[in-house]
Amino acid sequence: MGAQELGDNISNFVLESACLRAEHTLASKQTFELDAAHWSQFLKMLDRPGRSKPTLRKLLIEPSILEKS
Repeated sequence: MGAQELGDNISNFVLESACLRAEHTLASKQTFELDAAHWSQFLKMLDRPGRSKPTLRKLLIEPSILEKS
């Protein structure tokens, strides 16, 4: 498999592949325009505090099924 060729584990290989695909997909979306009302709403969303996501935290902390022996 590709991960073995690179000397990496499957989880890291899949994550890196997904990130590269996202970068490629979003490359044309680096500039966008908003009217004043939407800009204000956008800034409020950026400024709000992050929310705790226990399920996501668990997913990222625990070893994946591919990493368990």
